[in-house]
Amino acid sequence: MALLRRLWTRRPRCFPRPVLLSGVLACVFYQTLVLLRGRLKSAPPAAPRDNASAETRFEELLLLQQPERLVPLLEVWLNQTDVDKAQQNQAGWAGRAVVLIGQHLASHTEVQLYQRVLQQHGYSVSLDRYAETSTVLRQDTRPGSRLWAVLICLRGSEKSCHKRATSYHIQAHQQVNVIAGITWAFSDAGGTCRFWTDSQVSGMALPIIPSACKSPNSQPRGDHSPINDDRSEPETSPGRPSSRGFVATVTVYVLVTSLSPLMAFLHSTGLVRLGFVKHGHATKLQAFFLKRLGSDTYLQPLDNMKEAIGTVLLAAAISSEGSVAPVRCQLCFQLMTFTLHFSGSLVPKIIKVHGELHFVDLEDPGFEGQILKEFILEDALNLLLQSNARQNRVLTSFLGTESRIRQEFSGGCTGGLCLSPGVGSLLLHFFGQLERRGPFEVLYPNPSVELSGVQLQLSQMHQRARRAREGTSLTVLLDQALFLLVQQHQNRLMSRADDSDMLRSRNLTKVTQNSQHRTGETRPHLYFYITPSRPSGVKKCKEPSLRQLYTSPQLTLTPPFSPHVKEYRTEVPFDVVTVKIRAEPASCHCQVHLDERRGPRVANYPIGLGNSRVSILVVDDSDVEPVIVTVYTLHIFRESRPSLPVFEEYTICGFLQDCGLVVRPSLPCGLEPIPQTPSSGHPQASTRPCESGDAPGRWVVPCLSCSDNRTCDWRMVSWQPHNCYYPLMDGPQLQKCMKERKVMFIGDSTNRGMMYYFMERVNGTLEEWGKAHDTLVYHDVNNGSTLISYSYYPQFWLGKEQRPTFEAALRQLIQRTRPLKNSPQTVLVAGGVQWLNVNHLKILQQVLKREDLLNISVVVKSLGMGFHLPVDGVHSLSQTGVQDLFSLNENILAAAKLYGYEVIDTLSITMGRYKEFLQGRCACHFHEVGKFTFSTTPQHRKMKLFRHAAATWSGPGEALALWELDSRAESPYHVRGPVNEVYSEILLSRMCASN
Repeated sequence: MALLRRLWTRRPRCFPRPVLLSGVLACVFYQTLVLLRGRLKSAPPAAPRDNASAETRFEELLLLQQPERLVPLLEVWLNQTDVDKAQQNQAGWAGRAVVLIGQHLASHTEVQLYQRVLQQHGYSVSLDRYAETSTVLRQDTRPGSRLWAVLICLRGSEKSCHKRATSYHIQAHQQVNVIAGITWAFSDAGGTCRFWTDSQVSGMALPIIPSACKSPNSQPRGDHSPINDDRSEPETSPGRPSSRGFVATVTVYVLVTSLSPLMAFLHSTGLVRLGFVKHGHATKLQAFFLKRLGSDTYLQPLDNMKEAIGTVLLAAAISSEGSVAPVRCQLCFQLMTFTLHFSGSLVPKIIKVHGELHFVDLEDPGFEGQILKEFILEDALNLLLQSNARQNRVLTSFLGTESRIRQEFSGGCTGGLCLSPGVGSLLLHFFGQLERRGPFEVLYPNPSVELSGVQLQLSQMHQRARRAREGTSLTVLLDQALFLLVQQHQNRLMSRADDSDMLRSRNLTKVTQNSQHRTGETRPHLYFYITPSRPSGVKKCKEPSLRQLYTSPQLTLTPPFSPHVKEYRTEVPFDVVTVKIRAEPASCHCQVHLDERRGPRVANYPIGLGNSRVSILVVDDSDVEPVIVTVYTLHIFRESRPSLPVFEEYTICGFLQDCGLVVRPSLPCGLEPIPQTPSSGHPQASTRPCESGDAPGRWVVPCLSCSDNRTCDWRMVSWQPHNCYYPLMDGPQLQKCMKERKVMFIGDSTNRGMMYYFMERVNGTLEEWGKAHDTLVYHDVNNGSTLISYSYYPQFWLGKEQRPTFEAALRQLIQRTRPLKNSPQTVLVAGGVQWLNVNHLKILQQVLKREDLLNISVVVKSLGMGFHLPVDGVHSLSQTGVQDLFSLNENILAAAKLYGYEVIDTLSITMGRYKEFLQGRCACHFHEVGKFTFSTTPQHRKMKLFRHAAATWSGPGEALALWELDSRAESPYHVRGPVNEVYSEILLSRMCASN
């Protein structure tokens, strides 16, 4: 997670765009150029199919002989191409984009990403679920229709999208995120990649195992291990470096922008899994290989990966030519995932291919994978999309001023040299993609000698495919265009490299490959810029907003997320107990922290019942002290347990622990029917008061069926000891019991919650409260006749040396509460969630002896449920750790009884309702204090069940008197929480047992 956090805080998209072509990758496919030049010159002219085909071949030959004229010619072609005038006249409008969301919701962050980026590029976005339900696509039936420009198909809409892309004539300007040839070539054919079934391809030594495209449910034709399948194992040449100790699995992401000719880009970020560890992590590929292999050989595995992927893509492209119905989708594109394995060598083998982005190697692919996916998607869209205004600027920035170009080619053609619309459009888009490549590197065309040989071999094997020959020639033009870009700008790149600002924001890497050619011709050294991880120096946060807010599970925000909206609300069902939150800033010069100025950037939050609030802070940390610039607020409401009101026919069910978190494996979990008395239909209630606060019991609730907890009326759930009851005292009885008594509480916030409940019950109201983490003394309880004091322990936020010991905290509390009587009129309540142990009881006994207070009444609150959720920044217990709490709790109860203390077994009470915690990162709070709300209009059935619950709870007696409820209604505050109420009432019962 730390590596992923560092990776995305160093986004390259935030760097200022230089005047020159900072995105050009020096990748020169010269070997192919030489071979094809010779072939074009020596091959006898074939009988042309038509005049257009012959002219195209002639133009390609002239361009190969006069490469310096390619860019000016392309500029003239651009200015004379017939463009949709209506679209051109609408400033800032690039066309309509249709996004088929399939299984997604419109509120999902991926859908919002497409909307945002497409709109930023000037597109009007239409969301539909499937192609058949899209109004725009249904109307697009006329020849030459330009109703849409971009079609994006998300998960669940693939079939209808594929049908649309293959059944209709795609116009030259239309872009679809599916390439039919790739879908066919890398589909599963009985456990084998479909392109591998081509007899000529399968005989080649391709760096891929045949089962790399195998789907999980496929029936394989043979037994192919994903790593040990040695079929077509590439030979390692003597000149290649190797590292016998280098074992890693690397997942890379490839953007294919054309299959014939092949054009592909490799993203600079990938997933890496070392050795045989279970999960991988995201990292910059160059940085990973540099760290593992050193500066001498770190580029070699990158080149080898490009060669392996390029070879497989070439083979797939050629094999699909004769197998897939021709689909002229010139601007179709597709993102792919390739997983490669290095096994003691720097030459990898492809072991898995996906026709989409895949992140299964991450520890949390649903959350971390979605964030990484959206960054790659945004990078890909920025590379692919360009408006007409940007298109007109692409070429003029390459060679200088537009006037120079117009003077040389004022007529659009010179000497019979012209560009066909298809070739011109393809080359123009390639130029634009090079300019906007961002964190992508050119994967193909590639300067590799091996790929040159593979391409020539495949094209010769498939001479029957006309498109294969066309693709080969166009690849040469693409290579030539790439070389021209580097050649035109080399001097300016070198002169700018001395600029100090550029040196601080760019790493200039020199690449010299294939400098000497077979013809004796020498190419100049080529330079390209590698985008740095982050510019040096800290800049001001000038765009203090969020780019996106990610949650797991994905939450439906109201209103939908927008960088300009600062407050959101959402609801989650009862079973959602944690939400992972991560926010990404719009600018990399801003930082995002959760809840605190120096808080985490990503965190797993426990979501208690009711309302929770998360503050997302956009911080400017350019100064010594970080400054909060913008605050976003997320309000999360977690619903109560699903409840169904029951009427005459119901069954009483009981449970001790939830099957979702079993604390005592030896006991059953979940709801079970409780035997009932034949006369009343109610469970047998004992008439004997309980003699201790740890009497065994269970929760009881009325249900229609004990096999389905959704049929229960959870408003009527109550705690019932097996063979006794705890008397429930009304207000006057409690006030009389507590008169002239002093009650001390020492413990954490759960102990404090019991104290405030005690104060409200004795007073009838709660006038004040606070989340105190020190010592408190209240003198005005019970009309001034009862004193209550409290000391927070342990103070975990302090260092170990500064933290007061239990003995010191207890002695301080005693001193603040004096004078004290050494009698049961003085009560000490000690305990908390999980800090208490037997040693604390020994210290407590020693302090009371020294203070001459051995005769006071001591009540020990035992352990409770909490810290059972995986929350960032908070220690969490494993399943075994939770189960160990039971034996520790039993030891505490036994030791407390030996000292003569009263006990309250809060672990048994809380473990069955562990999901019903309220606010707090520990997931241990079963109380909260807020404004009092009370309804005086109960349902008739609710009253009947409430009387029944009161009878089983309190034995012979009634529920709370109406006068007490009326008194509480006037209280400024009220302690809520049914679980806290149960063990607090047990506390009151034991404190007044002698009365």
